[in-house]
Amino acid sequence: MNQDELFMKRAIQIARCGEAGTAPNPMVGAVIVCNGRIIGEGYHRKYGGPHAEVNAINSVQDSKLFKESTIYVTLEPCSHWGKTPPCCDLIIDKGFKRVVVGMQDPNQKVNGQGIERIRQAGIQVEVGVLQDECEALNSSFLTFHRRKRPFITLKWAQTSDGIIGIRKTVPTAEKSNPSVLRISTPMNRMLVHRLRTRAQAIMVGTETALNDNPELTARLWDGPSPLRITIDRHGRLGKDLKMLTSEPETIVYKNQILGEIMYDLHRRGIQHLVVEGGRKLLESIINEGLWDEARVEYGNTEALNQAGSDACRITYAPMLRTAKISSEAMIDGHKVLILLNSQPQ
Repeated sequence: MNQDELFMKRAIQIARCGEAGTAPNPMVGAVIVCNGRIIGEGYHRKYGGPHAEVNAINSVQDSKLFKESTIYVTLEPCSHWGKTPPCCDLIIDKGFKRVVVGMQDPNQKVNGQGIERIRQAGIQVEVGVLQDECEALNSSFLTFHRRKRPFITLKWAQTSDGIIGIRKTVPTAEKSNPSVLRISTPMNRMLVHRLRTRAQAIMVGTETALNDNPELTARLWDGPSPLRITIDRHGRLGKDLKMLTSEPETIVYKNQILGEIMYDLHRRGIQHLVVEGGRKLLESIINEGLWDEARVEYGNTEALNQAGSDACRITYAPMLRTAKISSEAMIDGHKVLILLNSQPQ
């Protein structure tokens, strides 16, 4: 690992400190180095607040050192006025000797303009240091701008025999009883709520909304609950459902196809969407190649043993044919895989 990679690693590390507060802005880290020594660093802490470059510059005690320093930034410095001034102008004003950028910003408001303005000011700029790692830092942000849709995380838990749902049935004149299958452990349920706080929206299908009557809020983790989304093409959802009678807001799509729904969510500025079921919705998204990531928890028990001898309706887990494993962990005795789509649309 060379020196540029070493200091960019540090910038990536501190950028993650802003995970809970920057959306819809990306996580960004900045490190200032003079004569091989870090003299300042900062990250984007909160949406609407100072950017990483500003925080790093403000942390330096001796401003005379800027002219002999390199600033490492995980994402191209912005070149436009938003809630804060352009960071590229601040870098130029401070007279940095060199700028190292992890990746170019895909946002059309920037998209190379910040880099070009810094170069025109006579400052040396290097682009693409640890680019893959910098891109992985902000998958939602990149998907939103490159694919014009939200980054989509699928989530489910399945038993050792591949089942995600099992319902004991009753006479056809009555509704099915709520699910008798419990798979997720307390720790995994808490981590799913953490995931909800990191997303801007959460989605379930009609059957899940009807049968499970979920709240879809982040009750087990400190943070904002996401916008809730469901589909009701045939007007089956009653007005007394929890997701229709409580905060936060719920959007109900009626006649739109998936592509239209994703277009509308992009228009609303939704960068990260979590889909928690049911199987029909999951399979529709999988078949159209719209998913980017899946979080799958594997339980240790067999669902059919839990079902007993009563008549049951069984739902098997969907298949991810274009998946590759990103990470694997044991949490509360259950294996949890994070899978990435190798062919996203």
